[in-house]
Amino acid sequence: MNPGLNLQGKIIWVTGGAGYLGSVITRELDAQGAQVICIDLAGRAEALVREHALTRTVPLSLDVNDAAALPAVLDATIAAHGLPDGVAHLAFASSSGHRLETLPAAEFQKTFDLALTPTFVLCRALAEKMKPRGSGSIVLFSSMYGVVAPDPRIYHAPLTPNPIDYGASKAALLQLARYLAVHYGPSGLRFNCITPGPFPNPGVQQAHPKFIDALAQKTALRRIGRNTEIVGPVLFLLSDSASFVTGHSLVVDGGWTAW
Repeated sequence: MNPGLNLQGKIIWVTGGAGYLGSVITRELDAQGAQVICIDLAGRAEALVREHALTRTVPLSLDVNDAAALPAVLDATIAAHGLPDGVAHLAFASSSGHRLETLPAAEFQKTFDLALTPTFVLCRALAEKMKPRGSGSIVLFSSMYGVVAPDPRIYHAPLTPNPIDYGASKAALLQLARYLAVHYGPSGLRFNCITPGPFPNPGVQQAHPKFIDALAQKTALRRIGRNTEIVGPVLFLLSDSASFVTGHSLVVDGGWTAW
């Protein structure tokens, strides 16, 4: 193994760590010897640990989208498990079922309240605690729809185009990562984004095969992503192999945004 990619013994938090993308990241970190705190909602992390017999992963049921409660929860988690060396932050929020013409303004704002603001609170709180140590890597998750708009021609009823609030909040995360990278760079902290392309979950793949084919045709590789293909880029950014990488968006989209 490249010594720079060695995460053995590192404390890594994965928010949304039991989801479709998060679960494979959690499992690989565990396999590589990291001390993983898998954070997710309502017992999902506990179920992942049981199902895969993860021996180095501590499950934690927590809503990281609650900005008001976050500071106290972060303090308690650090007290119990130690200050993380790295964080992969996959938790997100989005409206659903609305087209642009019918999306209530309150629903648009809610996405920012549940996704962007808590991410800012989490990143700043952890960064301030990491500053005295002089190291730390935080990896945020943006989206191809934070870079380009969804093509409405491939969304046929009952599907609706990916909502504008989701894309706008993901675009904001790119700037958040850049800003934090510049602000905390002198303290040795790194902030980067993973910007995934089409990684539809298995339920969508099974229920909407024609839509999946349309997604595939919009990538240069002519296929959708496999969830395991997100792991390497995340581990790279968390590791010392990316020690001179900060303020960066690592696009993992099969070439979606290349044309």
